[in-house]
Amino acid sequence: MTPARFTILMNVTMDSPDDCRVLSIQSSVVSGYVGNKSATFPLQVLGFDVSTVNSVQFSNHTGYKVFKGQVLNADDMSCLYDGLKSNMIHHYTHLLTGYIGSKSFLEKVGEIVKDLREQNPNLTYVCDPVMGDNGKMVGLSGDLWYVPKELLEVYREVIVPLADIVTPNQFEAEMLTEVKIETEADAWKAMQILHDMGPKTVVISSSDLGPEGNIVGLASSITNGCKEHYRINMPYIPQVFVGTGDLFAACLLAWIQKDKNLKVALEKTVSIVQAVIQRTVCHALRLAGKGNKPTPEQMELRLIQSKADIEHPTIQFEAVPV
Repeated sequence: MTPARFTILMNVTMDSPDDCRVLSIQSSVVSGYVGNKSATFPLQVLGFDVSTVNSVQFSNHTGYKVFKGQVLNADDMSCLYDGLKSNMIHHYTHLLTGYIGSKSFLEKVGEIVKDLREQNPNLTYVCDPVMGDNGKMVGLSGDLWYVPKELLEVYREVIVPLADIVTPNQFEAEMLTEVKIETEADAWKAMQILHDMGPKTVVISSSDLGPEGNIVGLASSITNGCKEHYRINMPYIPQVFVGTGDLFAACLLAWIQKDKNLKVALEKTVSIVQAVIQRTVCHALRLAGKGNKPTPEQMELRLIQSKADIEHPTIQFEAVPV
């Protein structure tokens, strides 16, 4: 009985379609939800085994008055990856990258992508090219965000061509393509340029191209010469959120893998992010009190409290074919 039961369990495990392993390389914080802290929980809830490398590790995100911590360099990244490789535990089905603050670290990521694909040629690489928003580059410099401009060249020439899926916001799409996005036609032009760089799927996670009071997401996919274009509208909420882009990229990775359908994956991802945002705002405003601006602590994403929304999203926003 025991050997037979063991054999059955092994077969179920090895044949499971959800046996996916994600290597997530991005920032992390001890307290709060940004970077790996924002991406890991939803991926695990959705059945993905997640390994994390922190490009930076801070006490909290940099929107607080004070933050402390460490910034990893390319040697640190190499050391960690070499440890995985030496033990032959570097087989992943997916790679997810987010905020990276140094050129050498980003270049090392490019080397690692190629090495991971030698181990698994079917690796899916989802790249969130975190560089800025609202017309400004972001990153770490004292108590300000700043991404060195030399990262842009590495993204264009090395990283984006290696990616299967890229999820820039409007500003990042402009930076990568040198196309000023003032209309939806501009956005599709920029997204085609990104396709031409290599990625099969391009998603602009947020833009100001919608009617007043709305933001717009755009998604494009090219498979075997067939193109899909989708637009999805979301309400604009006048609050500062940190970690929502990381949540977006992680959920998109998960639902594209599960559903194999860009339209459905986009609808589920946006619905999850909006559910988390709404729960966060309600909680923060209640804590802050009437007429008071919520603090960064009060505005931390209510991620854990949104577990049910992540596992079983109610689609509240429709992706319209364009």
